Amino acid sequence: MLSVFGVVAAAAALVVTAVLASTAPSTPRDVQDLFPAAASVQLPDAGADPAAPSSAGTSTTSHEPDPAWLASTATATGVPARALQAYASATLRAGAELPGCRLGWTTLAGIGHVESAHGGSTLAPDGRTSVEGPALDGTSGYAAISEDGAWDRARGPLQFIASTWRQWGSDGDGDGVADVDDVDDAAWTAARYLCASDADLTTPAGWTAAVHSYNHSDVYVRSVLAAADAYAARSGG
Repeated sequence: MLSVFGVVAAAAALVVTAVLASTAPSTPRDVQDLFPAAASVQLPDAGADPAAPSSAGTSTTSHEPDPAWLASTATATGVPARALQAYASATLRAGAELPGCRLGWTTLAGIGHVESAHGGSTLAPDGRTSVEGPALDGTSGYAAISEDGAWDRARGPLQFIASTWRQWGSDGDGDGVADVDDVDDAAWTAARYLCASDADLTTPAGWTAAVHSYNHSDVYVRSVLAAADAYAARSGG
């Protein structure tokens, strides 16, 4: 399991997401009976395409989103530009390296919203943040997970536990380091994790299974869906 806040945190996330959705231009889609009838789940809207710029653009890598798209979409959605850049870059890279997955940036943004509000006020211009979850000590609805003799905590903007990061942690910005507190690395790692089943995330069953693998909670999946839909609506998708 990648995200471990469990039912308590997922329920709290649903409340936060409801606030987000209430200010969006359209109401996020209602999702009924997510499991086991995954094929009946409606997908979040994809949102406007974060297409890579032309060769005349200013991007430093082929996976960087168009600067104009980034600026306008950050303004429209309220997603911090630095976090949105990471989500869009991971999506573009997944499109090139994991084309069968068909991951949308709104899914990563929805997860980022639910997990940490995109790193919150601690997200720095270099993409680093110091978000740390509660001790996973088996109380208050949390799982009991130990690490090196102490209770583990989920870390970073996308809230990975240590064992998952050891297995999946990836360098998303080309600096040679996979850093759980770096939003570029976390976003690319999340993209790889979501795409690991080789499912098509543009299908209801594929999308639901992928997000459910990130956090085994039906409430969590609904929260991500609502946030992703709200961002798509705001972006004009």
